[in-house]
Amino acid sequence: MVLYSHDRFTFPLPPRHRFPLGKYALLRERVVALGLVRSGDVVEPDPVGWDDLLRVHSAALVERMRGGGLTRREELALGLPWSPELVERARRATGGTVAAARDAVASGMGMNLGGGTHHAGYDTSRGYCLVNDVAVAAAVLRSEDRARRVLVVDCDVHQGDGTAELLADDRGAFSLSVHCAVNYPFSRARSDLDVDLPRGTGDEGYLTALSEALDRALDAARPDLAFFLAGADPWEGDALGRLALSKAGLRARDELVLDRVAEAGAACCVVLAGGYAPDVRDTVEINAATVAAVVRRAPGETIRSGLWGGSPVMSPP
Repeated sequence: MVLYSHDRFTFPLPPRHRFPLGKYALLRERVVALGLVRSGDVVEPDPVGWDDLLRVHSAALVERMRGGGLTRREELALGLPWSPELVERARRATGGTVAAARDAVASGMGMNLGGGTHHAGYDTSRGYCLVNDVAVAAAVLRSEDRARRVLVVDCDVHQGDGTAELLADDRGAFSLSVHCAVNYPFSRARSDLDVDLPRGTGDEGYLTALSEALDRALDAARPDLAFFLAGADPWEGDALGRLALSKAGLRARDELVLDRVAEAGAACCVVLAGGYAPDVRDTVEINAATVAAVVRRAPGETIRSGLWGGSPVMSPP
């Protein structure tokens, strides 16, 4: 199975910034070391085209980000300083989601080791999200007649406000967001289905709510392509999360979403969204478990392993 990684494309950050820039290279190294994929199966994506960004974002926003015209207020809302390197990275990350979505419709499963930048809206970059990669990928795939009906299953701990805004009037798309009720963003858009979970919700409550939401969303959306934002930040130790899922609970979440989407007959494109553990190795462990769940379900791929935490080895197809 091919995975997409843009970790080589870094950008300047102030000291002690919360954005986990180092996570992406560590994750690529981890999934190879665990034997989930071979090193040659982790591919660097091409940057998404400017015209494709214009499918969902305003021309004015694209021009401001392209030419360094973001205002100081916009940079504060984004939470990241503008730089040409930041723009290149965002285009590469979005290109990875587009490529993974194409893989998904071709084989049933695709994955980007990044993406999930769900706070970016039509004319606004915010919350570490310069552009909305999932909305762009959905628009590109539909323009290519590779997909008609799209479902977004957003399991980041923060509401996917940008995605909700961008898909609000789209009858061929359905947005589901399962998130902490009291958390960023504090001014929210309306998804097709929002699940507001109380602070401190743990594994059992989360999985029950998610299962019920999937019933409703899959029935309403009837998707042929689903995007799963597998955020690591619902973890109980996350610095920005406020929910209380264990790592085992997050693995159960991944399995629930992947299996239910497959049972509905839809292809699935998986992206990683947020994760802000004080020790980045915890986020990497959670993300690598998501990769393992995806690879186990990819056509022609099997993994021989014991309990999670060992070193799975890819067996021949």
